[in-house]
Amino acid sequence: MQMNMQYELLDSGNGRKLERFGPYVLDRPCAQAVWAPALPESLWQAANASFTRENHQGWQFQGAFPSDGWKCTMDELTFWLKTTDFGHVGIFPEHAIAWRWMRRRLEAVNGTRRPSILNLFAYSGGATLVLAKAGCEVCHLDASRKMVDWAHANAALNHLEDAPIRWIVDDVTKFLKREVRRGRKYDGIILDPPSFGRGTNQELFKIDYHLQEILSLCRDVLSPAPFFLFMTCHTPGYTPIVLEHLLRQHFPSATVKEKGEMVIEGKPPCLEIPSGSYACLAWNS
Repeated sequence: MQMNMQYELLDSGNGRKLERFGPYVLDRPCAQAVWAPALPESLWQAANASFTRENHQGWQFQGAFPSDGWKCTMDELTFWLKTTDFGHVGIFPEHAIAWRWMRRRLEAVNGTRRPSILNLFAYSGGATLVLAKAGCEVCHLDASRKMVDWAHANAALNHLEDAPIRWIVDDVTKFLKREVRRGRKYDGIILDPPSFGRGTNQELFKIDYHLQEILSLCRDVLSPAPFFLFMTCHTPGYTPIVLEHLLRQHFPSATVKEKGEMVIEGKPPCLEIPSGSYACLAWNS
């Protein structure tokens, strides 16, 4: 997954990953990287920032580092990044595979109508920006007001502040049930359910208990001739085959176009990092 951007995976190993986000190099945990690093330890030690969950240490910085955040370009999009208490910075590079697939799919159905797309568990808005740039109407939903505001700021960075995007802060299940009652329909859905989460009123979400209901509700809000559904997942055990089975059961009229592992690739000798699973559906293909 080579990307023409300011992001680069530099190395991985010993349960860590070394990444460049624009001008800054970050050293962060990566449970999948059980192999040995390829680069010398001295290069890891030179990172601008490192994060550890051991002993509640959090972030450690070397030299000047922007406490209020910085900008980074990735796959034709610009993001506002900042360090968080969870070790995240506001972007998951492995999701670029979804962005690129959706661009191709929308090009294939170009001209039939202006698509209306629902982005669930939308985080900082990477998929929302891709869809808006492609001319879609987008409903961007996340249970965190902070993340929706962050995504809105990313839209402004990409000159999409006036794009037809609905910014929704809500619990996914509650929102979908209301959309079903309203009779609102969407031509496509993206969803990246977490393993565990909380809704706007602290509603508990557990993927093992709630994903089946969400997929059923997604089926109910799809238009009669939808374009696609793209699902990603980082929960251990939810392999590409598991996602395929779930989608086939809930959307029997669709075709599973692709499934696989999301990966982050770097230049040799850097080893690629598996980073979750994906599966996508298409109709009228």
